[in-house]
Amino acid sequence: MVEPEVRPFTADVVRELQRQVSDQMVAEEKDHDGAALSEEDREQRGRALIRNAVARWATEESQRKRALSEQAERDLIDSVFNSIFRAGRLEPLLRDPDIENIYIRGTEATVDYYDRPHQPVGRIAGSEQEVIDLIRGLARRAGQERVWTPARPTLDLRLPDGSRLAAAAWVTEQVEVTIRRHRILHHGLEQLVAWGTIDETLAAFLAALVLARKNVVIAGSQAVGKTTLLRAMARQIPMEQRVVTLETERELWLHKDEGRTNVISFEAREGNGEFLPDGRQAGEVPLDQLFRHALRHTNQRTMVGEVRGPEAPQMVEAMTSGEGGSMATMHINTGRNALPRLARLCAQFSNTTIDNAFRALAESIDFVVILRMVDETPLGGRRHRFVSEVLEVTGLGDSGQPATQFVFKAGERDPRAVPYVPPNCLADLERVGFDRRLLAQPGVGRWRAMDFRGPM
Repeated sequence: MVEPEVRPFTADVVRELQRQVSDQMVAEEKDHDGAALSEEDREQRGRALIRNAVARWATEESQRKRALSEQAERDLIDSVFNSIFRAGRLEPLLRDPDIENIYIRGTEATVDYYDRPHQPVGRIAGSEQEVIDLIRGLARRAGQERVWTPARPTLDLRLPDGSRLAAAAWVTEQVEVTIRRHRILHHGLEQLVAWGTIDETLAAFLAALVLARKNVVIAGSQAVGKTTLLRAMARQIPMEQRVVTLETERELWLHKDEGRTNVISFEAREGNGEFLPDGRQAGEVPLDQLFRHALRHTNQRTMVGEVRGPEAPQMVEAMTSGEGGSMATMHINTGRNALPRLARLCAQFSNTTIDNAFRALAESIDFVVILRMVDETPLGGRRHRFVSEVLEVTGLGDSGQPATQFVFKAGERDPRAVPYVPPNCLADLERVGFDRRLLAQPGVGRWRAMDFRGPM
């Protein structure tokens, strides 16, 4: 167990200093006739006020008890600063590069490390109301229109560092918060090779799929690295090409890549008003509505963070009618379920038959890449995330469903994908520089040694 931090000051002290400094800042803003400071200036002024407030408190504390050490004083300054401008007592957890997920139940927090077992870290607040206030503050500072009240008891939020937060209260026995962190946002396929997600053969193959403008669906269960792989593959898109990204919560961040100025990033917006006759809330802008607008921006490629609802038929339409080279992720448990599930979504949300949906998928999707995770943290190992299969869609089969073939599949003694059958479109890939000799030895991959602890 990770021991909770022992500090020479209490949470009550942090709250009192937070109140004092916040009141001072509000008063100063009124004195300046409401003239808005930049966020950077507000933080600089706030830190100066915090130093003064902590110095006064430390002087009084030394007269009552004992002097505060320089380190303790710095810790108190950071705690008050984090409570006003950051994530409070969650901030150290959000800054830890080894933490993948943070869970809060009531007032207690636990974390998942990528290379260690699930561990408790102790209390992060004095009461559940403090947790609620903390999460509301995060939503407010994130600048997103997200409401969390008894009337709207669930909350989905993107934090400034790209992490995804889901919270529930009033409909659960205790406050429940889950934060899924994106530990690394700026990476390419070469980094995925180093991490063991793909090998060098797969890296070359996936890059060729992007350059040859093949439509790709990346599928797998939760937290296997679908967005990570989509982000890395999208970075193979030539800089000059016009790309639209559509996401429920912004996670791809392609528009932030240096030199990539031709990306339009759309993010869905939750409603916060009365329900309308169609069941949606006033102010809501769902992904399927953004999709219809995005198609008017003459984009050359469309990236969808996750397909899970009414946007499914629009994504298939974009893949069918565009120039190719679009990509999306979807949540499934096994690779063979990807196309049937996508067909059901298309039929459900486009008033078409399942047969027509299968026909549309056969015409629009070229490849399905399947990711898998093996969690060996209970055995003292780490979480292994890797591509286990790559399927090529070869057209409409005799059964009326898309016909597929394995281009890569798991090895006999290793769950990671190795070459199996060359794709039908191999000539297209060669035209963009792919070397067919990489697929010349079926069953032979170029994976780095992996320290699997248990049987595969």
